[in-house]
Amino acid sequence: MKRLSSNWTNTAVLIAGLWGLTTGLAGAEEQKPDNEVSYNASITSDYRYRGISQTRLDPALQGGADYVNNPTGLYVGTWLSTIKWIKDAGGDGNVEWDIYGGKRGNITGDITYDVGGLYYFYPSNSLAVNANTFELYGQLGYGPAYIKYSHSLTNLFGTADSKNSGYLDVGANVDVGNGFTVILHAGRQNVRHNGSLSYTDYKIGATKDLGICTVALAWFKADTSAYLSPDRENLGKSGVVVSVSKTF
Repeated sequence: MKRLSSNWTNTAVLIAGLWGLTTGLAGAEEQKPDNEVSYNASITSDYRYRGISQTRLDPALQGGADYVNNPTGLYVGTWLSTIKWIKDAGGDGNVEWDIYGGKRGNITGDITYDVGGLYYFYPSNSLAVNANTFELYGQLGYGPAYIKYSHSLTNLFGTADSKNSGYLDVGANVDVGNGFTVILHAGRQNVRHNGSLSYTDYKIGATKDLGICTVALAWFKADTSAYLSPDRENLGKSGVVVSVSKTF
């Protein structure tokens, strides 16, 4: 076997050293800190939740904060939005305040999970049936696709005798490159003991990460006419929503 010259040997050692250095740097860049805190703010042309407008088809201001412990996958967060449906239903208050927590991680390299609880708080809602709602949820994901189920342990958003209602959410968030993500969703809201309020909803949209902010455009539709504004406008009707958000 021919012996390498000293120049070739030195070059090989240098390349190996550089490779090891860059690999180490890449690993350091990908490694997340143990604890992360983030904040978000957005403005949207209509706050749609499960296909139903929460703002009488008008714009909303929204914002929140999240804490994640990466080694364990445990997280907690809070989020707020302006709303109109509480007053439209005869109550007081114009804010939705969500508080949530849970745990997420990987079952295998490709299959993810997310389990937790979410409390929807409507300060001073003063409806005949308290609008405050608590749900437990569980989600499985595979690549960009997911399936999620949420189950209410209280009455659902001020609806009488609706404890143990459920919402099934199936969708995908597909990264198509250049900062674009395509969003596909179908959901089924079952309102226990209130079959006329149960419905199916759909969403097709896309987001674009512009660096300084993220812009989203989505089409929504809920197959129901049971949710109406004071002037009898269908709050689940087909519509396009535009939003601008920033996470920092």
